[in-house]
Amino acid sequence: MDPGTLLARITDYASRPDPYPLYAELREAGAVVPQADGSLLIGGYHEVAALLHDPRMSADPRTRGLETAKPPFLRLDDPEHHRLRNLAMRPFGPPHTPHRVDGMRAEIENITKELLAPFESGGQVDVVDDFAYPLPVTVICRLLGVPHEDEPLFRAWSDTLVASADVRPDASSAPRDEAERARQEMGGYLVGLAEQRRGDPRDDLLSAFVSEPDPGLRLSQEELAQTAVLLLIAGHETTVNLITNGVLTLLRHPEELDRLRREPELMPRAVEELLRFEPPVHMRERIPLADFDVAGTTLPRGSSVFLALAAGNRDPRRFTDPDRFDPTRADNEHLGFGSGIHLCYGAPLARLEAQSALTALLPRLGTAELVEDPPPYRQNAMLRGPRHLTLRF
Repeated sequence: MDPGTLLARITDYASRPDPYPLYAELREAGAVVPQADGSLLIGGYHEVAALLHDPRMSADPRTRGLETAKPPFLRLDDPEHHRLRNLAMRPFGPPHTPHRVDGMRAEIENITKELLAPFESGGQVDVVDDFAYPLPVTVICRLLGVPHEDEPLFRAWSDTLVASADVRPDASSAPRDEAERARQEMGGYLVGLAEQRRGDPRDDLLSAFVSEPDPGLRLSQEELAQTAVLLLIAGHETTVNLITNGVLTLLRHPEELDRLRREPELMPRAVEELLRFEPPVHMRERIPLADFDVAGTTLPRGSSVFLALAAGNRDPRRFTDPDRFDPTRADNEHLGFGSGIHLCYGAPLARLEAQSALTALLPRLGTAELVEDPPPYRQNAMLRGPRHLTLRF
């Protein structure tokens, strides 16, 4: 088939259950594959990794003149990205708050145990709705300081924002307009909550953001809204997919599931392999700041370049037997959390949540069977994962 239709075929919902043959076709088509819509698609591990580190590639949509509003730091370039990311990281991780994530280990394990109750009674359970979604949402809300009773507010906002972030060649402006409304509503709620913390600080991120004593290290109100929204969305959406894809992969590989049940100490390496084999994020878009060549093809300034992380994770030039799920795989420098300056901010928390969740599920998965395989998938091609994963015990 025409390589110029690969992006359209990958993002077609019919490909959601198994896009990997298309990623193989992409790698075979060349290092850089021009698409019918004028974008360029890149799927080789080494090319993707290099471009994620290349300062000539921008994450900022304003470089094309399509947007004027300042985006969150995920879509900014250095030096502004570096400034905002560092301010957001101060109360979250090293070097200023080195024990924040690891200090949540016991709390994450307790939340996990509470959510396992439906698995004990037998019958049918939806892994997404009953477990993989509420776990990271509860964790990130507690980390930020969102009251438990307000957690349900975020699902509709989050679904709208994630839908707008999809990679769709035929995308209209309607999802972006809805997303902007959702972002404004969520940001307003979180800023209001942060203002309440200003006079009544607690041990959470919102309190830390508004209680920073150094004026030079404070987020503006707009930056606080954008950062809090980003942390809440990014803090659970990818982890939902990581956990759900993990359960699905283990059930499809019963020998490896049995091995992990015998040797649960392998789980950290198994999670790294899941991040390579079935990553929660499949693509990233970048914009060249100048014309430059990659493997003999020019990336034009201002063009849309889609870096297929999931294709790079299955590149046989980088990984031995890449289509095999191997929870003991060594030398596993995958692209599951991206790479370069935009390496996933919450990667340590996502790893901890996935390890806790899948370890707790191991004893129960031995008596589980998939009600539907493949399961129904979410619409989003970039953040790929099942919408439902129903198990029968």
